[in-house]
Amino acid sequence: MKNRKENSTNTINETYWKDHCGIAFTLSTIGGRWKINILSYLLHEERLRYSELRKRLVGISERMLIAKLKELEQDGLINRIVYQQVPPKVEYELTELGRSLEKILVLIDEWGEKNM
Repeated sequence: MKNRKENSTNTINETYWKDHCGIAFTLSTIGGRWKINILSYLLHEERLRYSELRKRLVGISERMLIAKLKELEQDGLINRIVYQQVPPKVEYELTELGRSLEKILVLIDEWGEKNM
């Protein structure tokens, strides 16, 4: 992830809108090419292993997937479940907060299907 200058106009504007606009906050949390897809897969599949997510997200790099999973975890939208076994097993699932996005994701999907 790029480090932005904290005093740049872009960073100041982004921070302002995330703090003062629900739409901007929501889009900054779930927006982008990969996060919304990760959330949608977890919404329909309950739990998925890292490798299963990677197979479904055609074109994503390992580095990008790891970064997006970390961001979603930090935002409280997904849980990372680590099983202490050999070989290591890691699964991801939506948190209660992540599940609260279900209506939004369904509406976005319906709108997209209708207007594609």
